[in-house]
Amino acid sequence: MTATDDSPSRLIDARIAELGDWRGETLARVRALIRQADPEAVEEWKWRGVPVWSHAGILCTGETYKAVVKLTFAKGAALPDPKGLFNSSLDGNTRRAIDIREGEAIDEAALTALIRAAVALNTAARPKKAPKGG
Repeated sequence: MTATDDSPSRLIDARIAELGDWRGETLARVRALIRQADPEAVEEWKWRGVPVWSHAGILCTGETYKAVVKLTFAKGAALPDPKGLFNSSLDGNTRRAIDIREGEAIDEAALTALIRAAVALNTAARPKKAPKGG
C-alpha cells in the first residue's frame, strides 16, 4: 500500500492491523479518543508512514516503536498538562510526547483534555478573516 493508492485513514487502519499486538490496540484506542475529542480532526499519513491528526495545524502524531507507542504533540510545550501525561521529549521548547508502554493504562480524560487544548491552541493561532463588505 502506498499513500497514492489509499486514503490516510485506510493506511492507519492497515498499520493498526499490521502491528497486530498491544501497539496496534493502543494506537486504535488513541485514535478513537482523538476522534471523540475532536470529530473535525483530519487524519493524515506523513513522513513515510506516520499517522498524523490535524485541525488548523498538527495536533499530534502516533508513532509506533518496539517498546512504545509515542504520541507527539506538535505544540505540547504550550499545552496545560495538569495530570503529567507528557513523559518524553521534555527538553525542547515546542514539542512534548507521551510514551505509552505495554500494559500501561491511558488516562482517557486527561488525554482528551490535551487533545482539546491542542485544538484550541491551533484554532486560536489562526488569523481571523476580515468581515466582507462594509
